Amino acid sequence: MNDLKHAIKILIVASCDKDCDPASITDDEALFGPDAPLALDSLDALQVSMALQKQYGLRLTDSKETRRILSSVANLAEHLDAFLASRT
Repeated sequence: MNDLKHAIKILIVASCDKDCDPASITDDEALFGPDAPLALDSLDALQVSMALQKQYGLRLTDSKETRRILSSVANLAEHLDAFLASRT
């Protein structure tokens, strides 16, 4: 799971064009909003969801569920891990 979380952090930094070390993102910090360290916005959410679909085949279609899933690296890793497990 730690490898998956690290891969997600790299994906977030790359897809949102942020200039930070992926390792500096903690698993439970908020990713979106003005108080979040990365201060990601709705365009960033779209970029991340598109990158997830391209890299892993994960489609996030429900906006409320997407908001919950993308709220932190830990939530995203948990959802992505379950999605990948269901495909095998």
